[in-house]
Amino acid sequence: MTQPLSVQLYTVRDALSADLPGTLQRIASIGYTNVEAFGFVDRAEELRDALAAAGLQVPSGHARLLDAGEQDLERIFHASVTVGLGTLIDPHIDEARWTTREDVEAIARELSALAPRAADHGLVLGYHNHAFEFSNRIDGVSAYEVFADALSDDVVLELDTYWAKVGGDDPVAVLQRLGDKVQFLHVKDGDGSHDDKQQVAVGNGVMPIRDIVAAAPDALHVVELDDHEGDVFQAVADSYTFLEGARA
Repeated sequence: MTQPLSVQLYTVRDALSADLPGTLQRIASIGYTNVEAFGFVDRAEELRDALAAAGLQVPSGHARLLDAGEQDLERIFHASVTVGLGTLIDPHIDEARWTTREDVEAIARELSALAPRAADHGLVLGYHNHAFEFSNRIDGVSAYEVFADALSDDVVLELDTYWAKVGGDDPVAVLQRLGDKVQFLHVKDGDGSHDDKQQVAVGNGVMPIRDIVAAAPDALHVVELDDHEGDVFQAVADSYTFLEGARA
């Protein structure tokens, strides 16, 4: 059964800063029942209460893990539990670390080593890519897939399909190769460039959206726009409408 759609709250970050409860209510009114959190560690209780008031679940959230010190890691785990996350995803590891097999495999070991600690808090760990993990090639394979192969089985992947394409790979083929290791998809659309402002509502750009969601039907599909020239709420609503039709 296809999971309900989610939306990464970074998409509506400006509105969230101005009015957290009202923004979440607006997201819910579009039809979303899931959201993906970001920047929640210092406002976990406030976010938890606003999500509950809007009737929204938060299956996943982003926080930098490998850059965090020991004290910060415990704060992140505690905040994740407070908000109600199931999966805690590291959204960015320094691009300079993705150039050699040794460095990439070291990243996989470091993240894998944190997974049992996260599990003690009832959390699963994951990683979210950008374009550079795909544009950096190691022995003819993307650094991302070298990383995926070295990762322990208890760490999942959130494939940002747009950045995979920008990085030079076919996201559908990547999904077919990695299978159910990919538990979350960032579904976004645009002109396929590095320019965030060229991102548009899902279904209005160059991405093969129907093929992408069909390649990972059991993953949680998360709508995101890193930036947008127009009304971002309209783009979020249009994305919801398109994906509900595409996944039917």
